[in-house]
Amino acid sequence: MQTGIRAIGDTETLEKVIDPQARVSIRRQCELLGVNRSNVYYQPVPEDPEDLELMRLMDEEFLGHPNKGVLSMVDFIKTLGILVGPKRVRRLLRKMGIMAIYPQKNLSKLGIAKYIHPYVLRGLEITRSNQVWCIDLTYIPMKRGFLYLTAIIDVYSRYIVGWGLFNTLDAENTLGVLKECKQEQEVQ
Repeated sequence: MQTGIRAIGDTETLEKVIDPQARVSIRRQCELLGVNRSNVYYQPVPEDPEDLELMRLMDEEFLGHPNKGVLSMVDFIKTLGILVGPKRVRRLLRKMGIMAIYPQKNLSKLGIAKYIHPYVLRGLEITRSNQVWCIDLTYIPMKRGFLYLTAIIDVYSRYIVGWGLFNTLDAENTLGVLKECKQEQEVQ
């Protein structure tokens, strides 16, 4: 099992830790940290513009027909005159986090008990602002990828208490927006 920086596998962290201008060579720094030098020099390859266009087309089609799976998407793209195979479509759909909506097996069975939480708002009468907030996460398709919008909404007044726009869907982003809203409400 890897420990330390090796477990992170984050090239940005490596760039901060490894200093090319240091007296110790990059080879020795990598050796001391227990990482490969290829991780230091790695430059991520951007997504192909043709794939981005395919992703945009599939996203638009999925918004209208959320029950379309891989094979239906392949047929849709072929009707547009673009030759594409199911492996490529499956990869792009996975990259976008899109899955077709269809009935699953055993829907009425309960899940793992440790993940079942009681609905604490049942029977609660919401009578004032800032009593209950809700969080809405949505994605916005852009020309070259996606942006993720996090909005915190007051349930009583439906007022947007706070929001944030991010290029990744990380929990830290949502928590940051929530903390900012909480601090603003404490000040008022």
